Amino acid sequence: MEVGGLFGLIVLFLDVYAILRIAQSSAGTGAKAVWIVVVLVLPVIGLIAWYLFGPGARDR
Repeated sequence: MEVGGLFGLIVLFLDVYAILRIAQSSAGTGAKAVWIVVVLVLPVIGLIAWYLFGPGARDR
């Protein structure tokens, strides 16, 4: 397996994890929808933005 393929699998796994965490969060429906769209449209940047600024970021 190539390095690019492995990186893609890791990003896919982390994006699915982020979407599940977003869906389970206590944020409002609109905020959840926006974060899920951001993570889907911009997989790497959206994942980083969600981790830094998303629901529950203050708990870290």
